Amino acid sequence: MSNQSAPTPEAPAVAGPADDLTREVVDLMAGLVALFHREYEEAAAARSLTGAQAKVLALLRRGPMPMRHIAQTLSCEPSNITGIVDRLEARGFVTREADPQDRRVKLVAATEPGQAASDELRESLNFAREPLAALGQDERRTLRDLLQRMITGAGGQA
Repeated sequence: MSNQSAPTPEAPAVAGPADDLTREVVDLMAGLVALFHREYEEAAAARSLTGAQAKVLALLRRGPMPMRHIAQTLSCEPSNITGIVDRLEARGFVTREADPQDRRVKLVAATEPGQAASDELRESLNFAREPLAALGQDERRTLRDLLQRMITGAGGQA
């Protein structure tokens, strides 16, 4: 008989490298991420955006932010963000302005057309709607809460 008790929400089990259930969950999550990326890239391309441009617009839904913060959030080099923002600015989707707190810092903000493009792209993503429709509202809340816990536990922002 084992001295280990069943995991509880307060004391979750620590999955070891040989945990078959953890491997299965990771594989399922990887499949879900791949589906999301494929549909996201297709939806962006249908709007003549690259995936990176669409991600910047989505990020700017939170409000204006420094280019360095965008680069950190998207895990890329600031010079890459400069090129992405240049192209979005040329299309009238974003503006760049000096931060009133520190004029050396450039804040990027979505314009109305940029917000509209981001909203339209977001609304066009169907991959999760159908599978999520199979879950009741309580199940979707539980899934959301578990995903938030996982992201927060990994040091990310939910």
